[in-house]
Amino acid sequence: QVQLVESGGGLVQPGGSLRLSCAASGISFRLYTMGWYRQAPGMQRELVAAITGDSSTNYADSAKGRFTISRDDAKNTVYLQMNTLKTEDTAVYYCNARKPRWVPYWGQGTQVVVSS
Repeated sequence: QVQLVESGGGLVQPGGSLRLSCAASGISFRLYTMGWYRQAPGMQRELVAAITGDSSTNYADSAKGRFTISRDDAKNTVYLQMNTLKTEDTAVYYCNARKPRWVPYWGQGTQVVVSS
């Protein structure tokens, strides 16, 4: 059984911070590139940040400088630290796990609302 369980979403004011967590089970975590995606209503799902098994990272331009992705292989968990949040960051955030020659896995999503 493969599971990706996100947590940490919620309501926050502009300029505030949240830390999202994604706990993975049923996979060899160290072999997977982990990512955070987000999707707002009426919009396409987009990559926010990704981190490889050797901790190389990539960020969307909108996230760079504000968000930090990290992983704790001992806990099979990937995090997304989101600082200086903007209203444009409002979306459902999804955890993703992928490796070559295999289907990706997705979490159920966690809602982030940035509003005053």
